Amino acid sequence: MSTTQKDKPLRKPEWLRKKLPSKGSMDSMQNMVKHLRLHTVCEEAHCPNVGECFGNKTATFMILGETCTRGCRFCAVGKGSALPPDPQEPQHLAEAVKELGLRHAVITSVTRDDLPDGGAAHFAKTIEAVRKLNPGTTIEVLIPDFQGDEEALKAVLKAKPEILNHNIETVPSLYETVRPGADFERSLLLLKRVKEYGGDILSKTGIMVGLGESPHEMTMVMERLVALKCDIFTIGQYLQPSAEHLPVEEFVTPEQFEAYRQEGLALGLVFVESGPFIRSSYNAARALEAVRGKGRRLTDDEKQ
Repeated sequence: MSTTQKDKPLRKPEWLRKKLPSKGSMDSMQNMVKHLRLHTVCEEAHCPNVGECFGNKTATFMILGETCTRGCRFCAVGKGSALPPDPQEPQHLAEAVKELGLRHAVITSVTRDDLPDGGAAHFAKTIEAVRKLNPGTTIEVLIPDFQGDEEALKAVLKAKPEILNHNIETVPSLYETVRPGADFERSLLLLKRVKEYGGDILSKTGIMVGLGESPHEMTMVMERLVALKCDIFTIGQYLQPSAEHLPVEEFVTPEQFEAYRQEGLALGLVFVESGPFIRSSYNAARALEAVRGKGRRLTDDEKQ
C-alpha cells in the first residue's frame, strides 16, 4: 500500500508526477504579484499545484512578508529576521483579488512571533480591505497559532472571514521533529476557540502525511477533530522542498488517501479532502460551497 524510506531519497511514484506549468500563465501572475508588492505561498512554499492554480488565475496570498520567524523543517518559506509589516499590503491584496475576479480569496502568512499580536491586526485589516473592495468575495484565512494568544485570535474572528484555517500539519509524536516551536494541543485549542467565539465562521485544518505517522495516529487526530466540531479537514502528501528539509518517509498511495477520507467521514467529520496533491488552500471554495450550501452532513456521492 505504500513505499517506505530506506537509505536514500525515495523516487516519486507515477501518481505524483505533474505537467510543467504554462510559462505564459506563470509570467502573468508573477508580474501582477510583483507589481503589487505581494507574495504567494504557492511560490514561496514550492507548491506542486502552482502551475494549475496560476493557470486558473487563482493564488493563496501570503501577508506579513516572506520571512518566517520559526524553523519548521518541512517548509520552504525563508526563515530569519522579518521586516515590519507593509501598511499598504491589505489594500494591494484587495486590488489583486479584484483584478483576478476571485469569488473566494485565501490569505495566509508567515509566522511572526516577533510581533506583539503575531500579526493578528494585520490579518484583520486585510480581511476588511478585501471585503470593502470585493463585497461578493468570500474570504478564508490560514493563520499561525499566535503563540496561543486568545485576544489575537478574537481580533481575526471579529473581522468575520468565512473560514478560519489553522493547520495542525502532523501528528503529535512528530511535532518536535517537524514543527519545533509549535504545540499540538495549542493548535487544537485554537480550533476549539474558533467554534466558541466565531459564530458561523467555519473551522478548518490540514495535515501532511508521509513523515512517519501511523494509521493509528491518523485515526486519533481525526477523532480529536470530530470532538472539536472541526468543519473541514484536508490531507495531502508531504514533498521534500530541498535536501536541507526533512526527507519523505513514505509516499502514501491514492488508495490510502481515499481510505483516510472515508474513515474521517465515518468518524463524523463533515468534509474531508484527501489526496496526494491536496493542500489546505487547493480548490478551497469547493469545501465552503459544500458545507455551507447544504447546511447538513453530505452524502458520500455529494463529496465526490
